[in-house]
Parts: sequence; structure tokens; C-alpha cells
Amino acid sequence: MSVSLVRSSAFLGRFQPVSDNVEPAKSLPEPAPAGMPPRAADATAPAGTAQAVPAASAVPGAAPRSGSPKAGFDRWKMAALLALAFIAWQWVDTRGELNRIREDIALRLQTAEGDSRDSQRVARDAQEAARDLQARLSLLDARLTEQRGQQAALEQLYQELSRSRDESVLSEVEQTLSLASQQLQLAGNVQGSLLALQSIDARLARSDRPQFIPLRRVIGREIDRLKLLPTLDLAGLTLRIDQLLLSIDVLPMAADARQALPADSADEPAGSLSRFGSLIWSEIRQLVRIQRHEGAEPPLLAPEQQYFLRENLKLRLLNARVALLQRNEASFRADLRQASQWVQKYFDARQKNVVAVLATLQELQTSALTVSVPTLAESLSVVRSYKADSDRPRR
Repeated sequence: MSVSLVRSSAFLGRFQPVSDNVEPAKSLPEPAPAGMPPRAADATAPAGTAQAVPAASAVPGAAPRSGSPKAGFDRWKMAALLALAFIAWQWVDTRGELNRIREDIALRLQTAEGDSRDSQRVARDAQEAARDLQARLSLLDARLTEQRGQQAALEQLYQELSRSRDESVLSEVEQTLSLASQQLQLAGNVQGSLLALQSIDARLARSDRPQFIPLRRVIGREIDRLKLLPTLDLAGLTLRIDQLLLSIDVLPMAADARQALPADSADEPAGSLSRFGSLIWSEIRQLVRIQRHEGAEPPLLAPEQQYFLRENLKLRLLNARVALLQRNEASFRADLRQASQWVQKYFDARQKNVVAVLATLQELQTSALTVSVPTLAESLSVVRSYKADSDRPRR
């Protein structure tokens, strides 16, 4: 449409100069009557004009003047024809242009329709892809939610396991400390308590928990205090008392000691009768025996009394062992003293095993049992405070 407008403007521009060059018809001077001179205006007119008029009028069959009605009608007729021609040309050109535009629009519509079908196909593919992606995203979201739940469950389980592990460590430490404290206070077993504290420190070191550092510091101080105490070998003393208990049954009684009779210097008779008489005489001589005792005479005990004597001596030694474990030094020394007196009184002090028993009893009496031992209350209080702190969040 714009092309036809441009062409119309160009066509009108072609006829614009023609209409502009046409001068308006001038009123011609009327002819003067015969015998009168011409007007001044005619005299002032240009020479070419004045000459052209007579020439035109002088030529026979010349065109009528421009100012005549017929000439004006011809001009209008020419303009109308030109206008109709222009309108016809314009209509033909516009129709051709419209046909071209229609074809162009149809082509573009076909292209647009193809593009629309392609766009719809692409849109369907995109929607299917979007639905697929949405389904995958939903699946991933569900898996992510499940993994987060599993992670939260694992974290909670790890915390519970860590808390339970810490609680088990603290329970084990508390139990070991209680046993060490009992051994230290009741039995005075410094070495056993020291070994227990060292095992606790090693157990806390293996756990590798920073919150146990203050507890390890307190246990370290307890270990240093126990190392400074004098050592008392209770196990060794107890073993020596047990050896005395085993040797009581084989100790010879003082009343059973016999001196060896001097050997008879005479030769035995060769005959059987003489040998028989010598044997009878030897037995008769053993019926009566005279011995000299430098000290008090040992009492004669019947076999049953000897049995009860040995059992009472064992009971004294057992009481001494119990007093040793209880750190009752007075009872320990009294029992050993009484046992030593019974051994000296009723058993043969000239025998080596009796001498060894008496020496052992004397050494045991000189052993010191009173040792000032510290308590493990500080370590126990720290462990119990840790257990209370670990139980508080759960409640």
C-alpha cells in the first residue's frame, strides 16, 4: 500500500508543473471602434504580445483564443481524462500490489503456520521435558528428604552412641576408682590402687575425649601422691604367713626328741642264742631313759592334744593374716607373739625347720603396718559430676 502511495505522489508530481505553467487567461482588450486610436494600455503592452495577436487573428483557421469557453472545456476534459487514466492506472497498480501483498501474506501465513506447528511441537517437547524434569526433581526431592532423615537419624544415633560410650567409660572409671579406694582404705594396698589409677588414666587416654582432660589431671595428682607413700608388701607378708601355716604340721614336738644311744663297743656274739639275748637286753635298756634338760621340762602331750595344739597355732596365724589385711597392727603383733611362744614351748627348737619358723615369726613382728594413705574422694567426685552433666541433657 505504501508503494502505491509513493507512485501516486510521483504521478501527481509529473502533472504539477503543467498546471503551474498554464497562465490564467487574461482579458483581452476589446477592439476599438473604427477610426479611434488604441488605448494606452495597448500601447504599453509588450511588443511581442502586440505582434502575436494580430498574427493569430490574421491567420485563417487558427485556434480559438484561450479565454473562450470551449478552450476551458477542453482543458477540463483533458484533465478529467488524465484523472481517469490515473485512477485506472492507480487501480490496476493497487490491485497488483494487493495481489502481491496477498501472496506475501499467504506465504507468510504458511511460514507462520509452519513455525507455529514447529513451536507447538517444541512446546510439547518442552512440556514433556518439563514434566520429566519435574518428576525427576520430585524424585530427587524425595530422595533428598529421605537422605536428610537418614542423616539426622545417623547423627542422633552417633550422638547416642557417643554419649553411651562416654557413659560406659565414666561408669568403668567410677567402678575402678571405688575398688581402688576400698583397697586403699581397708587393705592399705597402695600398689594395687596405684595400678588401678594408672589403668584408668590409660583408658581415658585411649578414649581421646577433650572433656576428660580435667579428670585425667586429677587422677595424675592422685598417682603422684600414691607414688610418694612407703610401700608395704602385703602380698609378700601374706605369702609368708601361708608358708608358716603349711609348715606347722611337720614341726617336731619337743617331747618327742630323743638322744641317740651310744653304740655298744662289744662284738655281738656269734651264736643265735647270744644274739637273741643281746636284742632282749637292748630293748630292756630302752624301757628306762634318763635325760638332762637345761631349761623347763616340756610338757608331755597326748596325740589328740598335739593335734589341737597345731590347729590352735594355725588359728593364731590366720588371725594374724586377717589383722594384716585390716591394718590392725596391735592384733597382728599379739597373734604372732603368741604363736612364737607356743612354737618355742612345745616344739623342738633344735630342729632347723623350727628355727626357721621362729625367725620368720620374729621378722613378721618387726614389720610396720601403719601407713597414712590418702583418699580418692576428689577423683570420685569429679567422675560423678561428669556423669551428672551427661545425664542432664537427656532429662
